[in-house]
Formats: sequence, structure tokens, C-alpha cells
Amino acid sequence: MTADLSQLVKAYDVRGVVPDQWDESLAELFGAAFVQVTGAEALVIGHDMRPSSPGLSRAFARGAAARGVDVTEIGLCSTDQLYYASGAFDLPGAMFTASHNPAQYNGIKMCRAGAAPVGQDTGLTEIRQLVESWLDSAAPTSDATPGTITRRDTLEDYAAHLRSLVDLTSIRPLKVVVDAGNGMGGHTVPTVFSGLPLDLVPMYFELDGTFPHHEANPLDPANIVDLQKRVREEAADLGIAFDGDADRCFVVDEHGDPVPPSAITALVASRELAKHGSGMVIHNLITSWSVPEVVRENGGTPVRTRVGHSFIKAEMARTGAIFGGEHSAHYYFRDFWNADTGMLAALHVLAALGGQDGPLSELVAEYDRYVGSGEINSTVDDQTARLAAIKVAYEAREGVALDELDGLTVTAENWWFNVRPSNTEPLLRLNAEARDEATMGKVRDEVLEIIRS
Repeated sequence: MTADLSQLVKAYDVRGVVPDQWDESLAELFGAAFVQVTGAEALVIGHDMRPSSPGLSRAFARGAAARGVDVTEIGLCSTDQLYYASGAFDLPGAMFTASHNPAQYNGIKMCRAGAAPVGQDTGLTEIRQLVESWLDSAAPTSDATPGTITRRDTLEDYAAHLRSLVDLTSIRPLKVVVDAGNGMGGHTVPTVFSGLPLDLVPMYFELDGTFPHHEANPLDPANIVDLQKRVREEAADLGIAFDGDADRCFVVDEHGDPVPPSAITALVASRELAKHGSGMVIHNLITSWSVPEVVRENGGTPVRTRVGHSFIKAEMARTGAIFGGEHSAHYYFRDFWNADTGMLAALHVLAALGGQDGPLSELVAEYDRYVGSGEINSTVDDQTARLAAIKVAYEAREGVALDELDGLTVTAENWWFNVRPSNTEPLLRLNAEARDEATMGKVRDEVLEIIRS
């Protein structure tokens, strides 16, 4: 097929519409290219519940095996279950999923042995270039003896590993509603939660990559409405929603009110610091001021980084950080090969709530100290020009500091905002925070006026 890889290969993975943008023949080329670029001698592959995932996964396996590599297929799994297998087996890995994207999409998340990231600067560019060269000429051939393709179930081992990292045996009984969104949470939650003092109320646990109830993207408020309603109806202690590949978790309290991911980051950071005694905690630059404050208060050292999992993982490896969090609800753990796992973060929330008598709303109030705008996207004709206009508007003001670590961040005594360009769409993304609602609203509206002028 003819493929525009510039539309498929993003900053951290491969993602596009099946079969319009890519298909099994292209997946087979990616399997061969992944082996050649990484030098893998064996690898592990998993896939989500999308209708196209098994075929794409098997095609990738064929391409890798044709290069002499032994492939272990773990079948249906969450992305963090694939990271578990990569870490536990010390093998490079590939996960077939489009995460929270609509049903017609699919993609590949790739990692090196030990769940180390493969991004634009760590192999993805070379993989893309190699596949492009093969599309322009003949398909690759290899003199290697073909490798084997075998199956292995890792779900029980994955669940046992997570439960070994968080002790929930002595918590008070909790009633928890979980919305799996017809995604991989419906596969992993029953096993991970089995035997714990939890009254589980499942929602949309049937694996269905057409997403008949709502998109598996809890970052969109419209997709957690059912969860919020059910939490209130059940008088549950909390609700948890997972995205399509179940590597992210979103939490609502006993009232059905969303708990900001920054508050979850701060809560988990405090627990990880208590466990390890001290250490560095990574946070990206759009997390709340609460995060570095809580880290310092608990004897840790906050480290600020760019947005994106490859940056977080690289910084965790460089610094030896014990934990990292993003406002997009990705949570990274040193005890989990520096990889992100929403399930482990969920277990921490359950342990924290069940280890005391108060409701979740009171518990998280300690970690949710400021007023945030959430991420606001604006379509623009010229990202660079709009960012420059914002910089001009603020650089001469007294009492503000500017930095360009990732887009433009402007910080004052009582507020801050960040504007970042999207890597894949003509968008600017605004996040603002302040000590009170009125100030946040004023800052937000002022910046949006410049962006949209």
C-alpha cells in the first residue's frame, strides 16, 4: 500500500486509521524495522481489544520473526501489562493500541528492554526512515533462520507484581465503581482487584473496540458522566475510569466530582516518598503548583520537565527519580521500570483512602490547593506567530518570569500559564492556574484573546 508515514509516526508512537492509512503489510515492515534498529534478539508483543489489533500484532510478529527473532505473544493486555512483560522478561516490546482514540484508529507503542522508551530521538525516527526506504524499493529479505512465535499469559503475574508494590490487605472495605469504557481495564481490573477488600461495581467491562457506550477517553468530561452518576447512585466511596489501553486512570470522589490528576500525582508522590524516605519526583510543567510543594513538604526533590512520556521516562532514568506524574493522568514508577501504569496509581489511591476514615473529597483537599483552567485548545494559522505575540505581551511586565522549556510558560506570584504547540495538529494548548478562581479566569481570558485574535 502507499503510506504517508509522516501522518503515522508521531512523537512517541505509530498511530493512524486502519486500513486507510496503514494495514497488516505495513505492520510487518515495522516489525522487521524494529528488530533491525534495536538489535533485538527476542521481543514481546501484546494488543488491545480493537478489531484490527490481533491481525496487526501478528503481522508485526511475522516481520520480526522473519529477521530471526523469537517472539513471545502475550495476547490481550493493557499497555502497562506489556511494560510489565518487557521489564520482567528484559525484552523489547510492542503494544498494538490507539489508546483513547476512536475505534477506526490503531497504533503501536514500542519500547526497548526494561520498558525503556522508543521515541523520536531514541529509535523511532530510524524505524520510520527504514520503513520508508523499503516502501520505495523492494521488501526486505533476510538470511536469518526464522524465529519462533509462542504464546504466554502474563495477567496473573502482572497483577501479583502490582499488589506486591502496594499493601491493601489491611484497608477498610471500600465500594468502588470502575468504568472500563469497554477497554482493557475490563480485562485487568477483575484479576488485579481479586481478593482485595473491595466491593467492585463494574461498568462497561465487556471488551469491545467499537466503544458502544462512550469513547474510552476519560480526559473528556463527557465520557465520565455515566461514572459520576453511578457513583452517586451506588453511594460508592469513589469511582475510577480507565482509558482504552488502561495505562491511565481518572478518579472521581464520593460526590462524583473529578479529582484533578495533579492532586493524584501529589498524593501518590507523598506515599512514594514515605516508602523510600526521600528521592526525586518528576512532574511536567503543566502540573499544579501543589505537586512540587507537596514533594518538598515530604522531604523530596521536585524535578520539572517537558510534557510527554519519553521526556518523563528519560528524566526518571537520568535522575533515578522514584515517581513521576503528568496532568494527563500518566503516572510513572521507578519500581515499575520507570514506566507508566494507571493501575498502580489506582491502587495507591485505594490504599490511601482505605487507610483512614474520611471521604476521598477530604483526603484530596490537602493536595488540590489551586484553581486550574484545564487544557484549552485553540486552532491557529501560525503557532509560532501566536506564541511570539504572547511573549511580547508579557516579557516587559514587572513581576513575571518567562521560560521556553516547552512552549512558553509565564509565572507570576499568584498565577502561571503555559502555552504549547501541538506536534500533530494546528493547535495551541493553554493551561493556566491561580490562587483563586477570579484571577485564573482573568489570566485565562487574557491569553485566549491573544491566541485567538
